[in-house]
Amino acid sequence: MFFAAAMMAQNTHDYMEVERAALKTEKKALVADAMEFTDEESKVFWPLYNEYNEKQYVINTKVYNTIVDYAENFDTLTDEKALELWNSTMQQKDELLKLKKTYFKKFQKILPGKKVVRYFQVESKVWALINAELALEIPLMQE
Repeated sequence: MFFAAAMMAQNTHDYMEVERAALKTEKKALVADAMEFTDEESKVFWPLYNEYNEKQYVINTKVYNTIVDYAENFDTLTDEKALELWNSTMQQKDELLKLKKTYFKKFQKILPGKKVVRYFQVESKVWALINAELALEIPLMQE
């Protein structure tokens, strides 16, 4: 969704920030609806949610930058650059997985197990939709 703009917009960074803000709002509403928090759960969940999402934002900015790098080099891509982009992508996936594992433990300290898993299911579904959009928008490398 918001990363695919790198291929289309001249003012990509501004567009991305608008898209990210919209996604942030929509995602938060989706989470609130899916979680059905008690007042007490809500009080402890949202600050940790915000902290987690700020850290995700940092990593996802790296993802975005890798996509922009790919788009900027698409027509002249070398084997070396292709491998650099792949390694960067794998490093970002590792960072996101480590972050998930860390915050899964933190959420377990404040919520019942089923609610923690439900929250990460919601997260997973949101990112699956975003990644599906990216898969449609980002062309395969050419030889």
